[in-house]
Parts: sequence; C-alpha cells; structure tokens
Amino acid sequence: MDAVGGYLAALRAGNWDALRARLAPDVVRHGPYGDDFSDRDAYVAFLVETFAVLGDYELEVHRSFGTPDRTCVELVETATVGGQRLRTEEAVLFGITDGLITEIRVFLQRSTPLSSAG
Repeated sequence: MDAVGGYLAALRAGNWDALRARLAPDVVRHGPYGDDFSDRDAYVAFLVETFAVLGDYELEVHRSFGTPDRTCVELVETATVGGQRLRTEEAVLFGITDGLITEIRVFLQRSTPLSSAG
C-alpha cells in the first residue's frame, strides 16, 4: 500500500502508530482553520486529541489522482460533534518524498449538518 493509502487506512481505523509511520518526521500540515503543524509528533497528537471528541467517525474516499510525488484525494468525513452528525466534503493534497508524506494541505468544500445523533 502506498503512503497515502496507508495514511487513510490508518486514519479510518484510528491506528496512530501506523499513521505516524507514513509521515516524514518534518511533515508540514496546513489545516483549513489555521491548524497548521510542522512536525509529525505534534500533528499526530492533534489527531489523537481531535478524534477523542468525535463519535462514529466515517471516511469515504471518492477519488484519488496525481503523480508519485503529489496526490490529491477527494473525500468525505462524517462524525458526531457535540451530538450533531456532520458531513464534511474535502480535497486533501499530499506531498510524498521517498515513500513518506512530507506535506498535507486540507481544503474544505462544505460541511453539512445531518440529523441529530441519538
């Protein structure tokens, strides 16, 4: 499995060790809310903290395209946040060097509240 596929599989499973293994130590992540990180450990800690408050996380990959060193993934993340289901459509751009992810840029298209979680 390539770096991006492994990253997405690990994210879906909440397997932080497997996700960490796909990232370069100096990975740069640019988030949609100014939540930027410039090292692997800080970024993984952010994900662990974020996922601790999400319920029923789902990840759907719709399309992936690019080159061996730049891959764009169109995806949808759905989770329960504060009792509300939220569906978020995104495009995520990955930079890859020597089989490791060196850059992640997250672009949100829209977030749509779904029916209340019960």
